Amino acid sequence: MNNRPGGGPAESALNSPVDPGSGSAPPEDRGPGGAVLAGIGRGRWAIAREYLRLTRPGIVAMVLVTMGVAALVSQPEGPAGLEWVHAITGAALVIAGALALNQRLERMSDARMARTASRPLPAGRLTARQAALFGVGASAAGMAYLVLLASPRVAALTAASWVVYVWIYTPMKTLSAWQTPLGAVAGAMPTLIGAAAAGSFPSGVMPAALFGIVYFWQFPHAMAIAWLHRADFAAAKLKVATVIDPSGRLAGWVALGGAAALLPVSLLPCLDGRAGAGYAAMALVLGFAYLGSAAAFSRHTSDAQARRLLWASLVYLPGICAALIGAARG
Repeated sequence: MNNRPGGGPAESALNSPVDPGSGSAPPEDRGPGGAVLAGIGRGRWAIAREYLRLTRPGIVAMVLVTMGVAALVSQPEGPAGLEWVHAITGAALVIAGALALNQRLERMSDARMARTASRPLPAGRLTARQAALFGVGASAAGMAYLVLLASPRVAALTAASWVVYVWIYTPMKTLSAWQTPLGAVAGAMPTLIGAAAAGSFPSGVMPAALFGIVYFWQFPHAMAIAWLHRADFAAAKLKVATVIDPSGRLAGWVALGGAAALLPVSLLPCLDGRAGAGYAAMALVLGFAYLGSAAAFSRHTSDAQARRLLWASLVYLPGICAALIGAARG
């Protein structure tokens, strides 16, 4: 799927003269029918790439990793193999469908922002109808798969996450700053889905602790992004904290509050008995570092501080997840 000229073996073959020893005829000897078929093939691949972009594969992968971490830390013996395969297969389809529908619903605001104007819908490479059909189809297929082959809890939690993301969080982005705490619910729910796939939800401390960690982690992370892209969000009329309060004070307080809440929440796994002093020390080191970055951003809201906070958020989450896995599996 490399779009650059000569970026991959298949593309290089298309862009290079045919090897006389390969037994293939040069393009001019194939006739008009061969040229048409080749064009159709390339067109289908191009459309397939656009549908793939609709699903935002990076986010799908992150959600599945979050589910995996939750499954590993929630159950000492880990998730059952077949149940886990069914959970991630169905969830991946539902997530892909939700992200496609999100782009369908946000196509007008995406067109106003430089960071999203090249997405398939605002760029005109797919239609709103195509995105809607794909999103509904993928979501329905994923839910049917989960209902038939996964546990009822996994199916119910995935459905609830889909509703919160598509029909509550997405419309709320143009209406109220409450979009941030609501969106954080959708962002943290994969932890519960992963725990349910491992058979440990709703019992146990670990699922609730990991949900809380991922939930509050999102506040500083989101505020850093909201500040760095505040002009885009203002142009799109999205009600993020930095648009409601351009001074950045509101964003700073939201970031600081989320980072402060993480400190006690991140220590909840110690109540489980598997996370001991080593985990607690790591959680406190990571937590105070994140809190320090949020405090600096709150005191002096600037692009430089927002970038530092963003980087701190990208260090904190993998770090705390690694510490949790080490504690739970040790």
